[in-house]
Amino acid sequence: MRRSLTLLAGALLAAVALGAPASARAAADDGSEGSEGFTIKDSRITESSGLAASRAHPGIYWTHNDSDDGAFLYAVDSRTGDTVATITMAGVGSPRDVEAISVGPNGHLYVGDIGDNLGGTWPYVWIYELPEPKELKDQTVRATQYVVKYADGARDAEAMMVHPKTGKVYIVSKNEDGGGLYEQPATLSAKGTNVFKRIGDIDLWVTDGAFSPDGKQLAVRGYFGGTAYDWNGGKPKKEGRLSVPLQGQGESMTYTPDGSTLLYGSEGEESSVEPGSVPGGGGEGDKSSSTGGGSAADGDGDSGDGANGNLKVGAIALAVGLAVVYGFKRLFRRG
Repeated sequence: MRRSLTLLAGALLAAVALGAPASARAAADDGSEGSEGFTIKDSRITESSGLAASRAHPGIYWTHNDSDDGAFLYAVDSRTGDTVATITMAGVGSPRDVEAISVGPNGHLYVGDIGDNLGGTWPYVWIYELPEPKELKDQTVRATQYVVKYADGARDAEAMMVHPKTGKVYIVSKNEDGGGLYEQPATLSAKGTNVFKRIGDIDLWVTDGAFSPDGKQLAVRGYFGGTAYDWNGGKPKKEGRLSVPLQGQGESMTYTPDGSTLLYGSEGEESSVEPGSVPGGGGEGDKSSSTGGGSAADGDGDSGDGANGNLKVGAIALAVGLAVVYGFKRLFRRG
């Protein structure tokens, strides 16, 4: 009988030991990957100016350098901070001032070569579209290049977002006194000029922007702050201020895939990507929406959510199991 009890105890220990990693893996695949932030370790990435959460590869975030780097995109693993793939875009000529990246509902990456360091004097800018690679490895991918102009004249811009439901591309111009929100024409054409029309005002000196995964919220950031908007069918309404971290030169942002957390990036060597809360929740499957949308970084140590909660459950199960084994031992000793 003691042998059987020893085997039972061993089985309980094995069940907990195997269950905890499984729970941790489940938590890691729930769309919140990267929600605690990470550091970009690649020495080639010194001017990270855009950030987008991969939809095809959990835990991967796409970024790129600013000007003078070439037609390169980098896939960074948020779990390690390492670059796991470098994509060279073909068919786009020489990028001029790449400032933004976004993922569309078609699974494609959209890259905004929309910066204008001359203060809005270039007659046109470009957007590149390419399928997100199914395999993460160094490779060359052909992109479609779109020529873009603004209906009200040339201007500088650093924020480009693709709506996750409609697939429409939007640009926010960069101006110290506030920018304009521009919408693409009905369809993008690779053969002609795509004229973006101003459909609203954004009261911020914008360096990047992002849509929540459900498309209901638009977030924009600047160097010293940010604003969340209720998208409201393309007529944005202010929803609240964003808690933007103080960074050296904050130029990028994205939501985690589940929409529970906003991530903010900065230029510089070994730059950090830092988390922030989402006003009102902001995303599909957001576990925090009922509590006001706090980010994972804000932490609710007693909530029992995620890997910490699963480990607590495992510890309790182990304690209960050992108590049962100990009780059986005492019972049979008395017998």
